[in-house]
Amino acid sequence: MILICGVDEAGRGPLAGPVYAAAVILDPAAHIPGLADSKVLSATRRLELAEQIRRHALAWAIASASVAEIDAINILQATLLAMRRAVERLSVAPGEVLVDGNRCPLIGYPVKAIVKGDSKIPAISAASILAKTSRDAEMLRLHQLYPRYGLDRHKGYPTAAHLAALERHGVCEIHRRSYAPIRKLLQG
Repeated sequence: MILICGVDEAGRGPLAGPVYAAAVILDPAAHIPGLADSKVLSATRRLELAEQIRRHALAWAIASASVAEIDAINILQATLLAMRRAVERLSVAPGEVLVDGNRCPLIGYPVKAIVKGDSKIPAISAASILAKTSRDAEMLRLHQLYPRYGLDRHKGYPTAAHLAALERHGVCEIHRRSYAPIRKLLQG
């Protein structure tokens, strides 16, 4: 039996915080009902499923790429780096890696990109849930350090509230300087 590893990311679009990736090898003997693309699940349901994934998967790992890495190598390369780190942290070697999207990280396993894989492949759905819940937890942690930006509500995405807070309070070290709205403020 070939062990399939699903990989997905969370946090490519936000103006703040790291990008996260998760890698999951589901246990064929432990079905987890309700796995779906994290974007279609409520926050509560994502947390419930994340707990089940951690408990029942054969292996799982979460990794990230920092704001400094995003700014240095661009968001696509930082995302692929986080994905590679997640796969390399697995305690079980996969036979094949299936990645959500249209680009694959350079890893030492057979790898295939699947567009909309997070809604088609349970292992990728599981990875999307772990990546999203982990990144959300990090954004809540950052909110404690930088409460004036409202990260607990928008998780760093470029909402009207976040853009207004940036205008009012300026940019801080958690913001991605390579992103146009931040660059524009810094050039201001």
